[in-house]
Amino acid sequence: MPGSDVPAPRPLLPILVALAGLASFSMMDGVMKAASLALGAFAAIFWRSTVGALVMAPMWLRETMVLRGGRLPPAASLKVHVLRGVVSAGMAILFFDGVVRMPLAQGMALSFVAPLIALYLAAVTLGEKLSRRAVTGSLLALVGVAVIAADQLGAAPGPDAWRGLVEILTSSVLYAVTLVLQRRQAQLATPVEVAFYQSIVIALLLAPLAVVWAPWPTPEEWGLVLAGAVLAAMAMMLLAWAYARAQAQVLVPLEYTAFIWAAIVGWLAFAEPVTRGTIAGVTLIVAGCALATRRDDPPPEVI
Repeated sequence: MPGSDVPAPRPLLPILVALAGLASFSMMDGVMKAASLALGAFAAIFWRSTVGALVMAPMWLRETMVLRGGRLPPAASLKVHVLRGVVSAGMAILFFDGVVRMPLAQGMALSFVAPLIALYLAAVTLGEKLSRRAVTGSLLALVGVAVIAADQLGAAPGPDAWRGLVEILTSSVLYAVTLVLQRRQAQLATPVEVAFYQSIVIALLLAPLAVVWAPWPTPEEWGLVLAGAVLAAMAMMLLAWAYARAQAQVLVPLEYTAFIWAAIVGWLAFAEPVTRGTIAGVTLIVAGCALATRRDDPPPEVI
């Protein structure tokens, strides 16, 4: 009814598609961890992106010829594609180099601070004021990060453990930037275009160093690279479709379901146990994010 205070129902299909995309991303993370152990994170990302661009090229070419009459995307779209590709390259290399040094579920749990970082990025770049609730949620999530860090360093102390923690937390900052860009990209481009340009931008960006840092994979490693490329392309297209049809505030909280998939993949593929410290930490992080990003009640007092 006009003027009704009843909130609009959340779109079910985009939510289900986003969940499928996140499951695909989590399975890709497991495949890419195996590839990173074999090839190194840089080489694994370079070859995955190169293969991904080749896999997506026929679909992108067909779409370009049929829907655009052979015209390339407008400059505004290309700018977003390039920017997100550059940020994603650094994010992916840091994340996979980090999870080589720690369990996949722990790495995924630490990446969940990205929505909070996105709030602070918005405050810095857009001049938005942070609410007391956002600050409280950030502190709660910070305690969760500390719990996971203590659990990881207690189980595997040493420089590698510290390096993994720093890399994944830095990757989370870059991931927050991609979250800001993802909705804009989905509004400007089709899912096929998003997946193709993300792969080709990363491949071209890393190509100058690939001669030294990306050895030619073995047949078994090619299998991992191909599986990672297909799963990544599927995930990007599914999420691009979902983000074009639902608000980010509805879909971003679904990111937390990736922890379940990461725990399953880590346990099955790498025999990685999910410790009580990890569960306690991710619970605090998710609770902090939920508190900080809630928007369904009256605006809180700002500081």
